[in-house]
Amino acid sequence: MKYACAGLLRMVLLKRVLAQLCIVVLAFPASAIAAFEFFSINDDAVIMYDAPSLKAVKLYAASRDLPVEAVVKVEGWVKIRDSEGTLAWVEAKALSEKRHVIVTVPLAEVYQAANASSPLVFQAQQGVIMEWLESAANGWVRVRHRDGQNGYVRANQVWGS
Repeated sequence: MKYACAGLLRMVLLKRVLAQLCIVVLAFPASAIAAFEFFSINDDAVIMYDAPSLKAVKLYAASRDLPVEAVVKVEGWVKIRDSEGTLAWVEAKALSEKRHVIVTVPLAEVYQAANASSPLVFQAQQGVIMEWLESAANGWVRVRHRDGQNGYVRANQVWGS
């Protein structure tokens, strides 16, 4: 009897937790929850804020093509995360769907094909931003440098893909 009551209690608690979770999910409009999409900053010196308002505290200015990840979207504003994990709010109109990646290792190697035995096309230093062209198989990303060269870089050497 003691074990039957414990099982019944667990089932009641589980139902309560699920009901509360449903209430939380339904309380947010679908448009407020982002699917963790990647975007890029579409203009020079875009101001990042600590809240979704032009009257909020200005945190920093982001440069053109900086890759960012959308965390939440609310009425013309997007809460973003950058490659360092910093969270900030930006006006939605300041974002571009043209994606870019940023090199996160001291020196990333970009190859002609999606494998390290193919010819090396170029190397990119940490902080270099490149256009994201597509995700390839086996953990590679096809990118284009601003000088026009393109190739494949390991996905673990860049952020934004």
